[in-house]
Amino acid sequence: MSEYKGIKGFSIQSLSADPADPNIGQVWYNSTSSSWKVTSVTTAGAWATGGNMNTARSGLGGAGTQTEALTFGGYPAPVVGAATEEYDGTSWANSNNLNTARGFLAGAGIQTAALAFGGDAPPLTAATEEYNGSTWTTVNSLNTARNYLGGAGTQTAGLAFGGSIPPYTGATEEYDGTSWATSPGSLNTARGFLAGAGIQTAALAFGGFVPPDTGATEEYNGATWTSNPTGLNTARNGLAGAGTQTAGLAFGGIVPPSTYQTATEEYNGSTWTTSPASLATARSYLAGAGTQASALGFGGENPGGNTGATEEFTGPGAAVTKTITVS
Repeated sequence: MSEYKGIKGFSIQSLSADPADPNIGQVWYNSTSSSWKVTSVTTAGAWATGGNMNTARSGLGGAGTQTEALTFGGYPAPVVGAATEEYDGTSWANSNNLNTARGFLAGAGIQTAALAFGGDAPPLTAATEEYNGSTWTTVNSLNTARNYLGGAGTQTAGLAFGGSIPPYTGATEEYDGTSWATSPGSLNTARGFLAGAGIQTAALAFGGFVPPDTGATEEYNGATWTSNPTGLNTARNGLAGAGTQTAGLAFGGIVPPSTYQTATEEYNGSTWTTSPASLATARSYLAGAGTQASALGFGGENPGGNTGATEEFTGPGAAVTKTITVS
């Protein structure tokens, strides 16, 4: 009888823990869980439950990656909050508060170098703050105070677009790490409650409220916005986004008057495709972080009120560890 070692040229390892970065097709025995494991790839995206936020809230800001995310501000109650939390891929930990409590703000950057701007204080605020991984510092404000806006980019190259002054606006501003400058290019569809992704010179804006709801998608090249004739498959507002201009992710939101969304869509730089994966918790006014292949959705509201639910998205083609079952 042939042995695995004779066929493949090596033996199956017995490990006390799953390897940190296994190869596709690698098989091993986990002696701790007494189970056989194999690494394969996903054929479709999937959402998995993560650790709940410490403070349930909606209209919050977000930044970072799936394993190093940041959330700040929002509406934990009828009044705005300033709470900041950091996510390590498993659980959320409280950090220092924003200097200006607010909701329906926008964010950009990473967990150790984030940017928070705009929102409801109330009234509307143009306040901008930088986070260094521990504390927030107030810096130069937006030129146009607004809420319900979209954001993209990094702490030293941020982008703010859309929102409500009121009325709804398409105004776009660029941050250089010191101050905001108004871009000559405005969104072609002025709107609020939209989502954004990407970087300052290659950003993506999608969804929102005009009114009515829109699935409009636009790409920014650092100077002007170009409308894509193919918008979201589900027009909605209050959604979240992640990823880049050529690999974006849209999820959640609301279709008025009260249809909270679980729908997830993937953008390939040209068209949106509805993913077979849906959020477990339908909600709007949530925040997002990460990439199309590895995203994070957190917070928001639904008929049950504010939620601290966190979900992790793994895109198609990603490596996953599966337990081999024998029956």
